[in-house]
This record gives sequence, structure tokens and C-alpha cells, in this order.
Amino acid sequence: MDLLERIKAILVAPEPEWSLIAREPATASSLLVHYVAILAIVPALAHVVGASLVGGYAPILPALAGAVITYVASFMAVYGAALIVDLLAPAFGARKNFSSALKLAVYAATPAWLAGIFLIVPGLSFLAVLGLYGAYLLWLGLPIVMRAPADRALAYAAAVTACALLIALGLALLEAQLLGLAR
Repeated sequence: MDLLERIKAILVAPEPEWSLIAREPATASSLLVHYVAILAIVPALAHVVGASLVGGYAPILPALAGAVITYVASFMAVYGAALIVDLLAPAFGARKNFSSALKLAVYAATPAWLAGIFLIVPGLSFLAVLGLYGAYLLWLGLPIVMRAPADRALAYAAAVTACALLIALGLALLEAQLLGLAR
């Protein structure tokens, strides 16, 4: 499927799209190279442009270093989220299948990457919160992709989202340490 079509479908008509995704064969490398590698660059570059060129409050080289770290952290975060989805599956009556968990984590992260475009304008960076739409996508996708019972999908999604937010916080703290921003 075309990248733009997939993005539009997962955002606008997620339930039928999850059904298509569940049936698609997908390897980790194809998901990471053809989807994550492209979308994860959006917030990384938007932050460089916003911080260095538009806002002017960050020197370009540290901003570029931060972008590289953020880009790599996106891969780690989505992979970590997939591990969590897969590990928690039996606790919520879902089937354990890492390939399906990775598909779910990758496509549910779409809004977060796209909302990163708001980092271009520092005054609009608060709109990155729109990326939380991914938690809703996760909730819709769990019963379809992981075959979780519908009545347990909300708790499953909440547990995964909480863990994913902790991963994101940990990666942000690591990034701050690597860039010397934390004291």
C-alpha cells in the first residue's frame, strides 16, 4: 500500500484499516524501513527547524545532534512498545504474536510522528499533544490485530500507553543526558 494512503486510512478510517493491517504479511525490516524511517524523521527535522531556524534559540549543531538521537529513539520506542504489547497479551486474553504487536505499535504511532510537524513553530509545539490520538488507535487495533477481547481492550490499551509514555520519558531523559542538557 502507498505510504500516504496508509497514513490517511489509519487516521481517518482506522477500524477497516486495522483489519487490512492484521491480514498483511509484514516483516520488522519492512515496517521499520518503509514506514518508521520515513515518518520518524518528521518530528526530528521539525524540531531542528523550529529550534534553530524559526525560534533561533538553539545552535544548529546541537539541534542536529538532538534530531539524530530523537530519530534513533523513535525506533527504540516503537520496538519497545511492540515488546510491551506482546508481553502483556496473555494478561489481557490476547494472542501473543510479536509481528502483530510490531504492526500495531508502528501504525498506532503515526499521529505522534505527524503531530511532530508542529515543532516547526515553537509557539505551536503544544499541538504535538495531538499525537495522543495514537492511544485511541491502539485501543481500536488491539481487538483486531492482537485478537484481544473487546471488553479488555481499553485496559490493555491503557497499560500499553502508560508503559509507552514511561519509555518516551526515559528516552527523553537519556537524550537530555547525551546532549548535556540535564543537570
